[in-house]
Amino acid sequence: MKALEIKENVFWVGSVDWDLRDFHGYSTEKGSTYNAYLVKGDKNVLFDTVKSDHIETLLSNISQIMDPSKIDYIVSNHSEMDHSGCLPEVIKLVNPEKLYCTADGKKTLIAHFHDESWPFELVKDGDSLDLGSKTIEFIGTPMLHWPESMASFIRQDSLLISNDIFGQHWATSERFDDQVDSGELWWQSAKYFANIFLPTAGAARKFMSKLEKLEIAPDMIATDHGVIWRKDVKGIMDAYARWGNQETKPYAIVVYDTMWGSTAKMARAIARGIATDDVSVKLFDLRYNHRSDVATEMLEAKAIVLGSPVLNKGILPKIADMITYIKALKPTNRIGAAFGSYGWSDLSVKQLNQALEDLKVELVDPGMSVNYVPTDDNLAACEELGVRIREAILAR
Repeated sequence: MKALEIKENVFWVGSVDWDLRDFHGYSTEKGSTYNAYLVKGDKNVLFDTVKSDHIETLLSNISQIMDPSKIDYIVSNHSEMDHSGCLPEVIKLVNPEKLYCTADGKKTLIAHFHDESWPFELVKDGDSLDLGSKTIEFIGTPMLHWPESMASFIRQDSLLISNDIFGQHWATSERFDDQVDSGELWWQSAKYFANIFLPTAGAARKFMSKLEKLEIAPDMIATDHGVIWRKDVKGIMDAYARWGNQETKPYAIVVYDTMWGSTAKMARAIARGIATDDVSVKLFDLRYNHRSDVATEMLEAKAIVLGSPVLNKGILPKIADMITYIKALKPTNRIGAAFGSYGWSDLSVKQLNQALEDLKVELVDPGMSVNYVPTDDNLAACEELGVRIREAILAR
């Protein structure tokens, strides 16, 4: 994609990664973008770079605006390699006067690239940089989602260059939120928060409060991934406030793996008991659904219901993988229950209950286990379990 002016003398110069399909175990089925921004002024500033193998695109886009050697400063809002991977080559080419980052950013960049000769200029929360016609205000965003992270606000343009915050892993030829499908945009935005920011939801709450205290109400948010927000800025900021508070809806996810189909029959019966006009439910057979998509649906779900048959006195590997993934995301304020089938060792429900308790999910029922294949009476009992889960959802 070509360079694009998003505000007066502010340009998107990043790169679209159409082929990315996995990001640390997060399924990026629609690819991603690595967004970098160039500000022209009395001093020319580059905000972040791109993944190392996208350097040619970055330099080509910068060259459409100016000779890269005319860049005076580089701002490193985030040191992760998808935003700093080609920084050594860019610094060598540009020879910037200063490289602005946080103290933790300097430590991280040195740990990545082992070069202490770079022209580091450390900034802290509340510092500013006068560019003549524009002023950059630096906002610390620790643990959103790395310790060194920060955002940059250009008040004259009401533009927040937000680092990873408010982003999406989504490759598009369009650059703005009002140019793309709204449903896909919100799915990808929720997926990004659920899989990247949910473990540090408390930091998201603090950041939203900080913006309010600083009276920062941008009319455009330039993210490091995905499209730029210019139409529904308030919508995404309100969503981050909800997600940061881990607010839930009357909704349950039933997540399971199955061996010979018995646990799947139980899952469907439990779902029948849960579903009413007041409570929604979705089923996820882990043979067909990726962990990161399940995590996205978990973002606003009040109830997490897990199911597995017994395998070698344990649970099936895919449900164990899902539990490990959820544990790292640290959901709070959830309720749950377990179910499963067994042959000669009735162990899976006990193990799933323990896993839910370890996740600090409140158990609303001891759970349901069935020997081999469920009978009609067993399935009726599963529906009753679903009813109890639904009643617990509505009671909270």
